[in-house]
Amino acid sequence: MLENLSLAQARRIALAAQGLDRLRPEGVLDAGTLSRAISRLNLLQIDSVNVVARAHYLPLFSRLGAYRRDLLEAIAWGPRPRLFEYWAHEASLLPLDLHRHLRWRMARAERGLGIYGGLAPFAGERRAEAIAVMDQIHRRGPLCASDLEGARGQGGWWGWSDGKRALEWLFWSGLVTTRTRRGTFERVYDLTERVIPAAILSVPTPPEAEAHRGLLARAARALGIATLNDLRDYFRQSSEDARPRVAELVEAGELLPVTVAGWTQPAYLHRDARRPRRATARALVAPFDPIVWERARTERLFGLRYRIEIYTPAAKRLHGYYVLPFLLGDTIAARVDLKADRKAGVLRVQNAHREPGAPAALPEALAEELRLMAGWLNLDRIVVGQGGDLAPALAGALGLQPDTGEP
Repeated sequence: MLENLSLAQARRIALAAQGLDRLRPEGVLDAGTLSRAISRLNLLQIDSVNVVARAHYLPLFSRLGAYRRDLLEAIAWGPRPRLFEYWAHEASLLPLDLHRHLRWRMARAERGLGIYGGLAPFAGERRAEAIAVMDQIHRRGPLCASDLEGARGQGGWWGWSDGKRALEWLFWSGLVTTRTRRGTFERVYDLTERVIPAAILSVPTPPEAEAHRGLLARAARALGIATLNDLRDYFRQSSEDARPRVAELVEAGELLPVTVAGWTQPAYLHRDARRPRRATARALVAPFDPIVWERARTERLFGLRYRIEIYTPAAKRLHGYYVLPFLLGDTIAARVDLKADRKAGVLRVQNAHREPGAPAALPEALAEELRLMAGWLNLDRIVVGQGGDLAPALAGALGLQPDTGEP
């Protein structure tokens, strides 16, 4: 007989799996602390949006507080990396031990499968062009797309877009990887064997079914409780690849079928999932954080219909341009539209909306979190705009008057 879980239990299990059920750890936040937090999540999604901070920095702030961002840069792109870049949920930073579990995707990409259509020709009739790009990297060392000989339409073999496409196919195929990132966050490519440690590359490649099973097990541990779609979405696996492997994990006892009140789909509980009786965390979470990135799951867990409105015309936005949900205990208590105005040294709260049922202590708790974020981003002050029903109380908790936008 299946165990029946309440929605509140499922929510706390999910938060505990993500390291968002407890107050942040005290003490020194060193590279080891960061590595352990990333291993719990399995990946940090990379995105070019830099309204507050780049996407890969924010999940660690949510869980650890004001850590040193240069420590993450060191373990990602330093001389002895602990992470590597590849396509996982989306473009991602991942622990090195996941490399072997993603070689099936690299092998498919090398055959022109599972990649953007514009890259597929480099697996076939244009392969020689991609190999020529690899030869440039071999001869000259790490390169950006703009460094390629003849780039930017200078009359050589390579137009910029062709060179970039060739590099991206090589990256998908695992033949090159990211050595570092330049100041503009431009990816610098190098031969994989010159970046990924030999001890990682020498680990035998598992059969595809085993690799899929391994990724799903990692996803299950990171999610705590999940549907089939939640599990397969974590590493962007297809239902065809995931469904039989989930059944195998159930048979092995690693996943336990359960039901959750209000969920219409079968759910799976990881056998080692913690079941806290209460959650006490406080965190601003980014749009690309694993706790909210699968929007249907977010709505099932928190009753929160959450969308990124960056590409929505300003007049049609409901909550703002770059909105971070505010987690307080085991509920999403508010949404805040934030912008780091680095030139002015200001963290701007452009809109602040209270969620139904938010506790009375919300303004003070959110104010404290915003102060922490402003300090972490090296911003001198916080300015609260007039947008949203929470703005006046939040400004008051910060000892401010809402900003009218007037000089």
